[in-house]
Amino acid sequence: MICRNVCVSPNRRFLMLDDGTPFFWLGDTVWELFHRYSRSDIDLLLETRASQGFNVIQAVCLAEENGLLAPNREGNLPLIDLDPTRPDLKDGGYWDLVDYAIDRAASLGLYVALLPTWGDKILKAWGQGPEVFSAESAFVYGKFIGERYGSRGNIIWVAGGDRPTEDRADIFEAMALGMRAGEPVRRLMTFHPPGPHSSSEYFHDSEWLDLNMVQSGHGWFDTRSDLMVEADYNRLPTKPVLDGEPNYENHRPFKAIFDLKDPSIPAFCDRDVRRASYSSVFAGGCGITYGCHAVWQGAGPDYSPVNFPIGTWQQSLRLPGAEQVRHLKSLMLCYPYFERIPDQSLIVEGLGEGVATARACRDVDSSFAMVYLPTSRRCRLSMATQDASWFNPRSGDKTPAEPIDGYFEPPTSEDWVLVCGLLTA
Repeated sequence: MICRNVCVSPNRRFLMLDDGTPFFWLGDTVWELFHRYSRSDIDLLLETRASQGFNVIQAVCLAEENGLLAPNREGNLPLIDLDPTRPDLKDGGYWDLVDYAIDRAASLGLYVALLPTWGDKILKAWGQGPEVFSAESAFVYGKFIGERYGSRGNIIWVAGGDRPTEDRADIFEAMALGMRAGEPVRRLMTFHPPGPHSSSEYFHDSEWLDLNMVQSGHGWFDTRSDLMVEADYNRLPTKPVLDGEPNYENHRPFKAIFDLKDPSIPAFCDRDVRRASYSSVFAGGCGITYGCHAVWQGAGPDYSPVNFPIGTWQQSLRLPGAEQVRHLKSLMLCYPYFERIPDQSLIVEGLGEGVATARACRDVDSSFAMVYLPTSRRCRLSMATQDASWFNPRSGDKTPAEPIDGYFEPPTSEDWVLVCGLLTA
């Protein structure tokens, strides 16, 4: 399958293919894809995600989980003597598996959002490291990545890797510039920040940064990914933004893991996934990245678990949230794509507060509107409506929505999307 290059839309708000086709980023997080997954594992993972409607896979070359010292599933390490200017390019080695995964993804129409390295190899801060990069070696290594993978049409660059820049901003930037120097075709580039932060805090004005990425993260149930996206949506110069790491399905909140140690506190579930996804997209996001706690780390009997995963990665491939996020992409692509704008003024009553805040968007001509209600309650809009329906984010089904005395009330106690035409005259 031919994957066309992903680029920024003319209004700088969205993504599209280079032929003008709208591109809604629906990503999955598989950080350990090249490290803990075998070729048959990669096939299963990618085939499953393609069947579920995903179009982006986020993966990292120098992996987080001891990726420099623990070999991949084929027994290979990525570097010679921990030197990032000397990738081990032997036949059948580490980089051949990376090649295989990227090319297999392309055959399924999947893009790979490729991190050259996890951030602990630049700034350990926490994690395993070791730190191996200087600005000079980061540029050389980045150029190697750009030259080796920049000719592949299904590549999106991701600098960073879950670390603040602190006194290493020059190293992070050098790697990004190295990728730019090596790529034969300009590819979309973003920066993966630590949570809860955004790439805009570090590199918003950098010419190489095309797209802002937020990590709303896994802190607690009250995290407002929509507000983080909204802040970047309003920044100048205008750049697209998405939440590239919201709460992972089946991940217990960090406060529960590290502070409370209370087993009665549940893990994030599909409802949390939907809330973060719909709220951030309706706030102006150009897409969303899903994540499952067992899948990103390749959880299984061969590896020490990271932060108490629930089940193995194989058992987790078809969790409810993973099956449901495709409906958000379908909904967004059913309506004029590049004209969508967030507009909270549409909601007169039923706005809610905190994570229960409703989120509204419409097109620039006010011909249609959508309102996401994270919790069931009556709502009233500021404009007259027509052809209203309830969109079920769990199934993708629509049912008619009839206002009563000007109020819309969802059919059940779950979250719903109100979709309607607007009457402007």
